[in-house]
Order: sequence, then structure tokens, then C-alpha cells
Amino acid sequence: MSNTPAALTPGTVLVLVDLQQWIVGRPVAPLSGPAVVHSAARLKTAFEAAGLPVVLVRYARMDGSDGGPDSAFNRFAPEVAAGPGNEVVTKYGIDAFAGTDLADRLNRLGATNLVIAGIATEYGVGETVRTAVTLGYPTTVVEDAVAALSAPAHAAAIDAFHRLGVTLTRTDPLLTPAA
Repeated sequence: MSNTPAALTPGTVLVLVDLQQWIVGRPVAPLSGPAVVHSAARLKTAFEAAGLPVVLVRYARMDGSDGGPDSAFNRFAPEVAAGPGNEVVTKYGIDAFAGTDLADRLNRLGATNLVIAGIATEYGVGETVRTAVTLGYPTTVVEDAVAALSAPAHAAAIDAFHRLGVTLTRTDPLLTPAA
């Protein structure tokens, strides 16, 4: 794996994991949910402006007790709400690939690199990152666009990403063109 952040170039796809209002409103660390959403929104805007794909992943309960994927309960935070051309994947477990068509969508989109952000670093983001790496995608995690249920869990997940060969960066360097 490369340790160079994915640039905003063809083949790079942004995957935002579990940025639904009810998840963003939970206590997370080391950043707050709104801080994660702010960075994720900057990423989403930049990817869209560059004509690059954005995939929003949402969690819904299999039994429908949350009103289903399209319920008000499961709406994305307004700053990252799905817009024209965005892909939306609904998952019923932790990993965005498990039991979904995410891999097929990424293939159709011509994905060669993934940039991943969202909540929670040790759950939905972490499992999605591990599967992406297993599938051979060079993967970048944006550290100021992820948070976990606790600071120690976040640190452990970031360390695990590093050991997997995942590139870790922040929003500003990712969005700043190389000189």
C-alpha cells in the first residue's frame, strides 16, 4: 500500500460511513460528531466539484424498528445529505461491504482508490476499511473526519489502520493540490 494520500484524481471514490443525524448526535471522541461532519462535508463538496463519486453509507436495523432506511430517523446529517449523482448504500451490519452491493458499485464507478470517513472509527469505518484493504483498494482514512465511541478506541483503530498499510491524512492536505 502507498503512504501517499489519494488525490482528487479519476478513480478515487469518497465513502462516507454512518453520518446519520442520530449517530452524529452521539458522544464520540476525539472529535465531536459535528466536527466530523464539518470535515466530511468539505470532502464531499471537493469530490463533487472534481466530478468524483461520493458514496454515502447508512446503517438501518434489519427488523425495521427504526422506520426503515428512508425514515426521518435514518436521515443523513444535512451537511452531507445525498445529492444528485451520489450513491447511497444501506447496510444492516457493521461493514459497508457485508450484505450490500458496495463492491459492485465501486467497480461500476471505476474505483481504484478509496477515501473513507465517518463514525465510528472502531466499528463501521474500521470494518469497511479492513474489507477495502482485503479487496485490494489503496485506502486513505481522513483523521479529522472520523471519530469513535471513545478516544482509546479511536487511537487503537488508527493504529490498526497504520498496521494495515492504510494512508492516514487530514482534510486540508488531501484537498491541497500537490505543488
